[in-house]
Amino acid sequence: MSRLQGKRILFIGGVTNIGAAAVRAIVNEGARVAVADINEDAGRESIRPYGDAARFFPLDVRDEQDVAAYVAAAAEWLGGVDGLCQNAGYLRAGPVDQFAVEEWDMVYAINVRAQFLGVKHAVPHMKRAGKGSIVNMSSLAGKHGGPGRAAYSSAKAAVIGMGNSLASELAPFDIRVNTLCPGWIDTPFNRPAIDFIGGDNAVEDMVKATVPMGRQGTPEEVAPIYVYLLSDESSYVTSQALIIDGGSYS
Repeated sequence: MSRLQGKRILFIGGVTNIGAAAVRAIVNEGARVAVADINEDAGRESIRPYGDAARFFPLDVRDEQDVAAYVAAAAEWLGGVDGLCQNAGYLRAGPVDQFAVEEWDMVYAINVRAQFLGVKHAVPHMKRAGKGSIVNMSSLAGKHGGPGRAAYSSAKAAVIGMGNSLASELAPFDIRVNTLCPGWIDTPFNRPAIDFIGGDNAVEDMVKATVPMGRQGTPEEVAPIYVYLLSDESSYVTSQALIIDGGSYS
């Protein structure tokens, strides 16, 4: 039997990059997935290969009413909620003395506040189900910051702290909470950081110098970890910040 057979999963930010690879892996293991994203056209196209196993829901993660409506509609379609994955993200980089307050607030709104909102509205459904698994997206930047990334790194550190607190709070309900911390994964999402560092060649030189495996990772190398954390195989795994970085952090 498939590892996620019958699982009912909410996936926020599942249309591109790591999210798209994770949704594909989750569906291939037998789950049904309610994919939410702000990019409606790409979102509807992204789920087309999955037939009845996936449905798309447009969502602005900054709006609590929108999040609440998505969770309610998705839970009704799925018949309940067994797992929540939160992958929506926003990265901006720049010198701290030139960084706009509005950009700082947006980084926190999408990377931290939105994850709180998703948990807030999904947890009641998991409590009714009697158990659940939450997989939130942080970053290696939340463990180890870098120049120009004060907003992003501090926001991702907040996600790790939130996950640890939620894991403790929700453990009595058999709801597990874990956080993913990818390092350099080769996706367009990292463009602002790449540009700040000095462009593609500068990043490749930096990766070769600092990552023992000598290369960036791929979304497909992150996706299987979602499957593990959503599955019953990880039933005793919670409050972890799992690093996927080719060995650069220790």
